[in-house]
Amino acid sequence: MNFTLHIMGSASAKPIMERYQSAQVLSVHGRLFLIDCGEGVQMRLQQYHISFQKIDSVFISHIHGDHIFGIFGLLSTMGMLGRKIPLNIYAPGSFGPILKFFLSYYGEGIGFEIRHIVVKAKEPEVIYRTKTLSVSAIPLNHGIETYGYIFRENTPQRNVHKPLIERYGLTLAEIGALKQGADVVRGDLVIPNGEASYLPWEPRSYAYVSDTAPFPQLAQWLHGTDVLYHECTYTAALAAAAAERKHSTTLQAAACAEAAGVSELLIGHFSSRERDASVYERECRSVFPQTRAVSDGDVFDFPLKKTL
Repeated sequence: MNFTLHIMGSASAKPIMERYQSAQVLSVHGRLFLIDCGEGVQMRLQQYHISFQKIDSVFISHIHGDHIFGIFGLLSTMGMLGRKIPLNIYAPGSFGPILKFFLSYYGEGIGFEIRHIVVKAKEPEVIYRTKTLSVSAIPLNHGIETYGYIFRENTPQRNVHKPLIERYGLTLAEIGALKQGADVVRGDLVIPNGEASYLPWEPRSYAYVSDTAPFPQLAQWLHGTDVLYHECTYTAALAAAAAERKHSTTLQAAACAEAAGVSELLIGHFSSRERDASVYERECRSVFPQTRAVSDGDVFDFPLKKTL
């Protein structure tokens, strides 16, 4: 039951040789989710041996070029490779004309359906759900309509302590009820669910927050998330520029992580003016020590958190 993050691009507006524009792939239980699609994403997918055709869905934060310039080439290559299964692209409504333009000029020969699922939310809202995963969109503060995304494993079905099955002579129906979180009631005898069953593992979660100025609700919305990716385009000395362009500084990203109570902070979306990402990392760690500056090609495995 994997939960693995692959960094495809960690630069901001201007890519550099070692850093492409924003893109990540999150693999959850075998499903691949592409988060943003900056220029060069096809090259990174090939370089890091990630299948184009296995991408389940795409999540676009906003339509600034450094987050979508890779989408035309990716869709064209998927068609050239013979993709047949539909592709869902979750993106703000402003992405609609862009996709329409692509299809009108380059859509001939695309043998699969491309579905634009319009994201519209004023507070966290679940926009994608399977048996194992839920994805919520959270509105950000970037001047144009922009969303972050929180990926959470759904709570697994509970397991029943095996010794109690024999001790109480539990029936199949009673075992089923315990697995669903209910108590077993036999007249005056109550077998509490909390004593008879347990979660086999704790759900894991990941939040992607790119291109936003700080705002009070963000940390609250992120509360309970294991790992947070937060842009920090600017160092602390450039706070005025960050505010003007509605981005975050290192210290602001770190303060958000601290207030949200996350276990780990990943930072990226670095400006090309500063080639040494350790500068960003040091500033964040002065506020939130569990910070890591990402690089293209980094892979983060979220370990399964067993309860017993």
